[in-house]
Amino acid sequence: MQSCLKNVKCCVTVIVVILFASFSIVVAGDAITVVSFGGAYTKSQMEAHYKPFTQKTGIKVNSVDYTGGLAEIRAQVESGNVSWDVVDVETQDIMAACDDGMLEVIDLTKVPSGSDGTPAQKDFIPNAIHECGLGNIVWSNIIAYDKTRFPGEKPSTIQDFFDVKKFPGMRGMLKRPNGIIEYAIMAAGVPPKDVYDVLSTKEGMDRAFATLDSIKKSSIFFDTYAQGPQMLADGEAVMITSANGRIFNAIVKEKKPFVIIWDHQIYNMDYYVIPKGSKNKENALKFLMFATGSQALADQAKYISYGPVRNSSVPLITVYEGTDVKMAPHMPTAPENFKTALANSPEWWADNQDEMIKRYNAWLSQ
Repeated sequence: MQSCLKNVKCCVTVIVVILFASFSIVVAGDAITVVSFGGAYTKSQMEAHYKPFTQKTGIKVNSVDYTGGLAEIRAQVESGNVSWDVVDVETQDIMAACDDGMLEVIDLTKVPSGSDGTPAQKDFIPNAIHECGLGNIVWSNIIAYDKTRFPGEKPSTIQDFFDVKKFPGMRGMLKRPNGIIEYAIMAAGVPPKDVYDVLSTKEGMDRAFATLDSIKKSSIFFDTYAQGPQMLADGEAVMITSANGRIFNAIVKEKKPFVIIWDHQIYNMDYYVIPKGSKNKENALKFLMFATGSQALADQAKYISYGPVRNSSVPLITVYEGTDVKMAPHMPTAPENFKTALANSPEWWADNQDEMIKRYNAWLSQ
């Protein structure tokens, strides 16, 4: 009898161990690790993507922050020890990582249509669908000004930034050529579709720098995007180049009298990608399809002024969380804001950045 009891206890123990092991496998398989840039941006993803995805599927999302770039993805893939399942990357990084075989290729036929029935290939804005990932936000380089400095006519175009006679005052710009060289050539009359072709010629580059020369004596320069709005607030500049999210926060949260000029904005995108060798590829794909759906992208706009990459998301955008501020007009992809938009070309910058930095730095030192 005692032996029987011992055997029963032994059997029960074995069964418990097996069940616990099975339960652990289920739990591990029902969780994914999503990596992004932290701060208010990750918070917007957490509220609009991570939590609703878990509620719908039961799949837990473990959030991890990183500083961007490809070093960590490369190290995981090359070691064969991939612990990340989904990563938010910028445009230049998705292209480089995909070319180097560091990312899973997405079956684009599986991407769902928009909430209004528009096929995905037509619903996503240009370049937002990539064979190695799907776009999730648009953010833009824009021009902003302090409206109290212009009591009469207000600046409204890219040309106005370079017109210091009509709109006198200092201009604030980053100490790097990205964005400002495109502004300069567009202000000279080159349409967005021709910008990078024209900048690829000596004549085009000379033309852009001639435009920059016209405001050189009325320009001051800063190192980071965070410094621009402060420069505007302190009155050091009346107009600056900046990122749209920075100016939105200054307007809505800090009540600054700033205005965004959307004319000829230069937009960039972030993408969700899956590192090659993800141990949870199936669930990672489910997350990609959910998080880039029309409603999920629109919901993210409740928390940050970065626009959804689907046209069908625009009518679904509501207000900034906790306020009555309507977010649709603040989106880079809002139809009124997007009319003259230029898509940043990471390919062009990859080929020309060293030369551009050298020439721009020489121009700054003159």
